[in-house]
Amino acid sequence: MCGIVGYIGKENATPILIDGLKKLEYRGYDSAGIAILNNGSIDLVKSKGRLSVLEEKLSGVNIGGTIGIGHTRWATHGEPNDVNSHPHMSRNGKFAVVHNGIIENYLQIKEFLIGKGYEFRSETDTEVVAHLIEYHYKGDLKEAVFKTLNEVEGAYALGVLSTDNPDMIVAAKKDSPLVVGLGKDENYIASDIPAILNYTRDILILEDKEVVLLTKDKAEIYNLLGEKQQRKVFHVDWDVSAAEKGGYEHFMIKEIFEEPASVKATLSPRIKDNEIVLDKFTITDEMIKNCEKIHIIACGTAYHAGVVGKYIIEKLARIPVETEVASEFRYRDPIINDKHLTIVLSQSGETIDTLMAMREAKRKGSRTLAIVNVVGSSIAREADDVLYTWAGPEIAVASTKAYNTQLSALYLVALSFGRRKGLLSDEEYNNYLNQLQQVPDMISKVLNEREDIQKFASEHFNARSVFYIGRGLDYALSMEGSLKLKEISYIHSEAYAGGELKHGTIALIEDGTLVICSLTQEQLFEKMIGNIREVKARGAVVMAIAYEKNAAEVAKIADSVITIPDADPTIAPIVAVTPMQLFAYYVSVMKGNDVDKPRNLAKSVTVE
Repeated sequence: MCGIVGYIGKENATPILIDGLKKLEYRGYDSAGIAILNNGSIDLVKSKGRLSVLEEKLSGVNIGGTIGIGHTRWATHGEPNDVNSHPHMSRNGKFAVVHNGIIENYLQIKEFLIGKGYEFRSETDTEVVAHLIEYHYKGDLKEAVFKTLNEVEGAYALGVLSTDNPDMIVAAKKDSPLVVGLGKDENYIASDIPAILNYTRDILILEDKEVVLLTKDKAEIYNLLGEKQQRKVFHVDWDVSAAEKGGYEHFMIKEIFEEPASVKATLSPRIKDNEIVLDKFTITDEMIKNCEKIHIIACGTAYHAGVVGKYIIEKLARIPVETEVASEFRYRDPIINDKHLTIVLSQSGETIDTLMAMREAKRKGSRTLAIVNVVGSSIAREADDVLYTWAGPEIAVASTKAYNTQLSALYLVALSFGRRKGLLSDEEYNNYLNQLQQVPDMISKVLNEREDIQKFASEHFNARSVFYIGRGLDYALSMEGSLKLKEISYIHSEAYAGGELKHGTIALIEDGTLVICSLTQEQLFEKMIGNIREVKARGAVVMAIAYEKNAAEVAKIADSVITIPDADPTIAPIVAVTPMQLFAYYVSVMKGNDVDKPRNLAKSVTVE
């Protein structure tokens, strides 16, 4: 959510800020703005809407200046409009602030500042930061920012300009991502690496409650006690083209087509000589043997991967698993002890609900394992152990390859734990490993035969309501299929366990209702055939996802059958999700929606 970019150097700051903000559009936003320090004053331009609106405004003004901050806002306090857009200015016009996160005690601070004669122009929580810095400023910007940060509560990533300090940007973070980019005679701040990857590959990753003083020549990091901190430079080695569309119409379809390579990148380095080798794992055999329960915590798509993870860990490692929504887990006083393991899933590694839930689990004594994509992210740094998915940048708001790779990592964990507990025979273990290593080719085959999915989508993109049904792992899979459709097509969709239809949901089935069924669980195949007959008898139109070997039988009752290669039922969800992603994508395209930036959504959810 929200995007921050800052630049200080010798070049015109405006085009660099706009370019960086474009790279952050995937995070979701409803307004944008920039502040440029120019000849002793701050030039401010901001507007509601897409960056194109801001660019149009900028085309009519002449803004110079080699130091500036920019922002894309996802509204939390106050409606999206020009006034509530960032940056926000102090009363005296000497300070400009951009902010990602939520200041939880802003009302108390606002009341205090109003009592001191300050007037507020916006409805945002961020404006209090600008005024509070002015209130504390006595000639030392660093000191004013420190005093401000010691008074605000909540999450923040901040960028601050001051007319009294024309050679400096001050930035800070707590529970919201912020990185520093190091260049030659120029430096940067950004919410995410892709924003500045065109300019530098040398990155400093800020820790929580740290402040950085940025000039064109150096970056000095301090904690809130004013103590200088040392930080190793992280060099980004992935190709800048990985964050570009590369000829695809949308990032989402590009990332779906990257799934075979991404899954392979997750699996291959960790399967050596037919054994699973989990890099830098400190979880011992004794810990696994004595583990009483595993908690899987995540949000959205990652939560759905966790539901699949529950099935496979319990099946292969025979450890009880609870999968929970992170935003609920934190506040229900969960029962956790030092014989529990908490697995947290997050593509960005910055999901605030997941981060806070992980901290709660650690506080109660649980060991933590993070499965994340972004190296050096907050969750990765704070977890006891981490498995990186190595999926590469995921730009589209609707997550796709992150799901497949999170599942791949969970399968590795389940197989490793089951093997180390002595629960899997050599034959079983080798079969699962062999199946996992075939998954990239299986997904490639699905992608090569996508025309049937595209055709079915073209016939049903005007559906008013869609139901996804499945049993066992297929039910867990259906949750993600349903979410994908909702996210980008804006069609009402729900996922139900096939056996639950007769307990109420079937009342919603009528002539023309679209039902999508997955039939990858062999022991439940006949049961699902029965469920399809039930909805067909009420007039439903059915698209089924089935193994090639079962296609002919399923085609006798379903209106359309999308096939996937024959696979072990335990492994099938990694492959069977791809047709569901493609269906959601093609429906969205045919409805004319903005596929990569669906309304009201953000890629990295960094506010509660």
